[in-house]
Amino acid sequence: MIRSAVAGSIELAGYATRQTYFVLMGLGVIMVTAAIDYHFLGSVARPMYIFALVSLLVIYIYGTASFGSARWLDTGVFFIQPSELVKIIMIIVLAYYFSQTQNTPHDLIWIVKSGALTFGVVIWILLQPNLSTSIVISVMWFAMLWISGLPPKYILIFAGLAVLAAIVLFPFLETYQQLRILNFIFPDPNSRHGNSYNVEQALITIGSGGLFGMGYGHGTQVQLRFLKVRHTDFIFSAMSEEFGFIGTVLIIGLLVFVIYRCFRIAREAQDVFGAMIAYGVGVLFFFQSAVNIGVNLNVLPVTGLVLPFISYGGSSLLSSVLAVGLVESVALRRKPLDF
Repeated sequence: MIRSAVAGSIELAGYATRQTYFVLMGLGVIMVTAAIDYHFLGSVARPMYIFALVSLLVIYIYGTASFGSARWLDTGVFFIQPSELVKIIMIIVLAYYFSQTQNTPHDLIWIVKSGALTFGVVIWILLQPNLSTSIVISVMWFAMLWISGLPPKYILIFAGLAVLAAIVLFPFLETYQQLRILNFIFPDPNSRHGNSYNVEQALITIGSGGLFGMGYGHGTQVQLRFLKVRHTDFIFSAMSEEFGFIGTVLIIGLLVFVIYRCFRIAREAQDVFGAMIAYGVGVLFFFQSAVNIGVNLNVLPVTGLVLPFISYGGSSLLSSVLAVGLVESVALRRKPLDF
C-alpha cells in the first residue's frame, strides 16, 4: 500500500523498499523478544525508565525538526523516533508497578505514584511538541490503572480533571495544534490548505472507493496526489479508494483480531505482570487504530497518529512488532511446555 501511495513521487521514492527492510528487521525483533522471558524485563524496569528519560532529553536538545516538532534523531542512515520506543518501555514500567502494588491499598497515593511515573516522560514528549504520543501514553496509563482496580469514585474525578486540563492547556498548545482542533469544531469547506483540506480530500477518497474499490494502483485521489500524507496519516483513505468498503473491513478485521488476541493472552497470563503487559499492548493498538481511522472519517481532530503495521514509518513499525514480541513472550509462558 505504501508503494502505491508514493508512486510517481520523486521525493518519496524508495519509501516502500525502506519499509520492507524494517519489516524484515521486525521479524527478527519479534523472535528475539518472544524468546526473552518477560519476567526479566521487570528486573530492569528502572534502568529502562531512566533510558527513556535520557533519550527524550537528548531529543529535546539535539532532535531534528519536521512538521513543526523535533521528534527524530538523525543517525546518518535513517531517522529514529525515540518516543515510539518510550511507549513500549512505559507499558513494561507500568505493568511492573501495578504487579508489585496489586496487594497494596488502591488509594490516592497509589494513583499519584503511577501518574508520576507516566507524566515524568509525558512532559518531555509534550515539549517536542508531540501531543498525540503524549495522549497515547496517558490513555495507556489510565487504562492499565482501571484494569488494575481503580476505585469507581475516582473515575468522575479523572473525567473532571481531563476536561479542566483540556481547557487550561489549550492556550499553551502550538499554533498548528490549536488549528487542528478549531478546524475540526468549525470546519471551513472552502479551505484549500491545512487540515480542513486534507480531511475533505480524505472523505472524497474514501467515498470514491465504493464497495470494491478502484483497484490497486488505480485510485485517482491517491495517484493524482489530491490526498496528502497518503502514506502515513491518511493511508486508510488510500486503502479505501483502492480496495473499497470490503477491503477496509478486512483490514479492520485483522487489526481487531490482533487486539483480541492481546486481550485473550492477558486473561490467560500466569501472573499480573504478564497480564498487564498484554493489556497495555492491546490498548495501544486499539487506541492508535481507532484514532487514525477516526481522523480519516472526520469524527476526530487530526492527530498525526499512524495506523499500526500499515502506515509508513520505521520507528513506528519496530515499536509495534516489539510490542507483539512482548505479548508472544507472555503467551509462550502461560503454562509449562510439554514434550
